[in-house]
Amino acid sequence: MSNLSAWKKIEIIRNPARPTVNDYISLIFEKYYEMHGDRLYGDDGAITGGIALFGKTPVTVIGHVKGKNLEENKNSNFAMPHPEGYRKALRLAKQAEKFKRPIICFIDTPGAFCGIAAEERGQGEAIARNLFEFMKLKTPIISIVTGEGGSGGALALGVCDELAMLENAVYSVISPRGCANILWKDGTREKEAAELLKITAESLKGFDICDTIIEEPIGGAHHSTEETAENITEYLIETLHKLSKKDVAILLQERYNKFRKIGDFQEN
Repeated sequence: MSNLSAWKKIEIIRNPARPTVNDYISLIFEKYYEMHGDRLYGDDGAITGGIALFGKTPVTVIGHVKGKNLEENKNSNFAMPHPEGYRKALRLAKQAEKFKRPIICFIDTPGAFCGIAAEERGQGEAIARNLFEFMKLKTPIISIVTGEGGSGGALALGVCDELAMLENAVYSVISPRGCANILWKDGTREKEAAELLKITAESLKGFDICDTIIEEPIGGAHHSTEETAENITEYLIETLHKLSKKDVAILLQERYNKFRKIGDFQEN
């Protein structure tokens, strides 16, 4: 694993050439059939979701969508979902539970969209509903942070049985700039905030939040998308095999325990 600073990792994951969920879907899965809409308001280009084959196993795939150019990012709202995106994700997750398909989530978002329209349509409730419902889904859930994992916008797809992070990915309650603005009223101190937040895969593995760190090629995933996809595939094969052997009651109890222990601390 690299010894890069948190800020250097952020620069790597914000590289426009970094692979997106669409790159990974095409390399890891077969016959991906995308599904649209939340059946309440509309479709959201910031989240893709559908059914795919992983080897011979049918799975449900859900992920944040980042673009590689301005036009693609406009179509996906720069990977910042509206409430209908999270409701689409939950609709597909419920469908996966019904048909006993494992769920694989790819997390890569700076955070949920905070516009007036999103708030009017119930952004907070949509995220909270996902947290509540994903905790109870009677099917294996694997989440992989491939780039930015920002705030509740990321956590809405992060309630899972196994959380993995790519080597240079970050996962945080707030962006470094947002943290710097709140703590010091000075957004220029975002590099300092990035180090203090402990948002890297290595830090979160030490806190037992991240279960597995998936290696990237030297310099970042964009130097070899295929190699990164192969590493993700190997992780998924092993983890799906492990989770599929567990009784549903044990799966749910362990999922509950996984999140209950986050934030535990001891005073000396």
